[in-house]
Amino acid sequence: MTFPQPMPFFPAAANFAAGNDTPRQFLERCLSHVEKFEPAVGAFVCHDIAAARAAADRSAARWRDGRPFSPIDGMPLGIKDIIETADMPTEQGSPLFAGCRTGRDAASVAAFSCGMIPAALGTQVVGSILRPASFCGCVGFKPSVGRINRGGSYDYFSQSCTGVLAASLEDAWLVAVNITARAGGDPGYPGLQGPAEPPPPRRPRALAVLRTSGWEEAAPKARAAFEAAVARLADAGIALADRHADPVIEEVEEAIADAAPLTRSINAWEGRWPLNTYRDRDATKLSRSALERLAMAEAMSLTEYGAAITVRQHNRETHARLTARYDAAITLAAPGAAPVGLGSTGNPVFNVPASMLGIPAVSLPLLSIDGLPLGLQIAGFVGEDAALFAVAAAIRDLQGAAA
Repeated sequence: MTFPQPMPFFPAAANFAAGNDTPRQFLERCLSHVEKFEPAVGAFVCHDIAAARAAADRSAARWRDGRPFSPIDGMPLGIKDIIETADMPTEQGSPLFAGCRTGRDAASVAAFSCGMIPAALGTQVVGSILRPASFCGCVGFKPSVGRINRGGSYDYFSQSCTGVLAASLEDAWLVAVNITARAGGDPGYPGLQGPAEPPPPRRPRALAVLRTSGWEEAAPKARAAFEAAVARLADAGIALADRHADPVIEEVEEAIADAAPLTRSINAWEGRWPLNTYRDRDATKLSRSALERLAMAEAMSLTEYGAAITVRQHNRETHARLTARYDAAITLAAPGAAPVGLGSTGNPVFNVPASMLGIPAVSLPLLSIDGLPLGLQIAGFVGEDAALFAVAAAIRDLQGAAA
């Protein structure tokens, strides 16, 4: 089955303003894809087509009157099933919560409707935004930790954040910045900072090349695709350095080498509650991996958890030393193309460093293996999400020009 390219919303909105298109017409194009592909894909556990159409009609009236709520007024948006919505169940992908309705919207769901879709809200604590984006050939944006309010999301881990999967870099920015303008960041965080419009491309001065501990696990064709992308950037005149050229990059590579086991340890402790409550309620409805994480947590001490977050903070400080030398870092977004079947969601080895470091990162659909998508990951620095988008846009344009 051949799937169409995602439909970007950003250029469509310009047509709404000009009267050449409407949110309802855009939604109907999305729904035609839902009707054709959803039986095979199974992307949605719940949707309300009638409500989506009614919301699109209201949005069309606002665009016609020149008073849209925001630049993404009328955008069909998918919501991950751990994020509360007032009018649909939030089942967390678990039989423990079948039919669960809280009757409230999470902070990130204010004023949006659902369809199939130029953008979706996701969460990432290990790799659940960047990796699916790489597999699906769309843009994935994992913000700096705390920059989009997680209130109402069943995701309590300290390095988790709400982010966006989108048809384009511009759509990803518009969704994130408009949600944050209304909902802010997590308590104690300033929220996503940056312009209301997508940041324009800014050619990077220098980039750090990170191959990470995932390099040995990457498919040979994935490594070759990445090296070709690096060569194209070098040919375009971008200064590049890796661990062999810069001892600071070597220190960063060492700091992120154990990102996966460190993250597992931190997440295990932080997930002890409510997993122990769920186990006591009905252990048969928990997966084997959830029960294994709980057993790991119950074998840990508070001292061990404290030591783990101390190591994480040291690693974050080490990575921050790159700020003065480079505009961003580049690496793969996944070790290969999407795995076949539903037995695995893939290996997050290339995603967990950004999660552990708390930095913003994007996956750009610029690479491929045997006709299947593979993302190029661009990673920035804490709080500098807008600067990351500007660099990512320039890299996208450079890679596209060289293709």
